[in-house]
Amino acid sequence: MSKPLAIVTGVGPGTGSAIVRRLAAAGYRVAMLARNQQRLDELAAQVPDSHAFAVDVTDTAALETVCAAVEAQFGSPEVLVHNAVGGAFGNFMEVEPTVLEANFQTNVMALMHLARRYAPMMLSAGKGSIIVTGNTSALRGKAHFAGFAPTKAAQRILAESMARELGPKGVHVAYVIIDAVIDVPWTRERYPAKPDDFFIQPDAIAGEVLHLIQQPKSAWSFLAEVRPYAEPW
Repeated sequence: MSKPLAIVTGVGPGTGSAIVRRLAAAGYRVAMLARNQQRLDELAAQVPDSHAFAVDVTDTAALETVCAAVEAQFGSPEVLVHNAVGGAFGNFMEVEPTVLEANFQTNVMALMHLARRYAPMMLSAGKGSIIVTGNTSALRGKAHFAGFAPTKAAQRILAESMARELGPKGVHVAYVIIDAVIDVPWTRERYPAKPDDFFIQPDAIAGEVLHLIQQPKSAWSFLAEVRPYAEPW
């Protein structure tokens, strides 16, 4: 039998790459979607059964073209992980409305387009998982997250609406709240004095994503939270 297909958006050097590695190790063929073709090609060379598809998920026409190309090569996906994220720091007087709108396109509308395309395929197959990676901004709006938090909150609500619709029909939708600073080079530069335990490891996030995908139907989760043991909450 051919390997099941997983599609992962937002494949960057941190969480996205870790998710790809975990899924490939678990026996999936992985279609990787992100804007940086070179980075995707480098990862594809390292990870067996991973395949690069460069696209900006906010470009709906381009996204549809790439999805069609993925399907032509590999068929319908059993798993969709929406990890692409648009963010901006600043209060509501500092962040331009166009920035909030652009982040909404990445975080919410891209999920909407992908789910509308692939949920029917999963329903037809009688199985499937749609996993969305979020963060604490999905639950609260702090002053300097005005260009970001509203879109993550909307993303969480959209995912919950999808879960209530698709879950009883056999398709698992789950939302992962990452309540932590992810350990990637730019966050290490931003927080140089922080100890290792301050950061959450991308591979640990990927492990939770895989756990959600593999959950038995009798114990599906929708909202999952991950954070370092010392993180206040």
